[in-house]
Amino acid sequence: MGKTVSKAKIFKKPGHDHGRCIKSALDMAQSLCAARGARLTELRRRVLELVWASHRPIGAYDLLDKLKAERHNAAPPTVYRALEFLIELGLVHRIESLNAYMGCSGPDAGHSSQFLICRDCGSAAEINDARIDAAINNLSQDAGFSVHHHSIEVEGRCPDCRSTR
Repeated sequence: MGKTVSKAKIFKKPGHDHGRCIKSALDMAQSLCAARGARLTELRRRVLELVWASHRPIGAYDLLDKLKAERHNAAPPTVYRALEFLIELGLVHRIESLNAYMGCSGPDAGHSSQFLICRDCGSAAEINDARIDAAINNLSQDAGFSVHHHSIEVEGRCPDCRSTR
């Protein structure tokens, strides 16, 4: 579980084929739903597509605004139910510190959330390093603590913002 990824692959460069990112996420969602007997409705699919529309976390009300432009009857419960479904399937992560959502880069394998969040441009990247999970599990076990969920959010500057300073 988890692997170390080179920094070149973590933060996407401007001009990369973002359409391919979105298509891959939607294809994976369709496949996971089929395998798990879940329904990827048109609305759930659209919310996932909007989450993946950039590599920046997006808030539920920002998603709602985008949906209202397309569907005038969109309401907060609609967005939250879709997000709950997508989180449950592992297709989306909630970034607690930002109260925002981001597409999962590896929904086919269960993992804990580890994020690098740029405080300048707002981009975020998911990392999955088994050593971090192992350290948390070992320290928790030593303390007699049972971990049910953990999410690590690291704030700093992405490579692009660091190079412009």
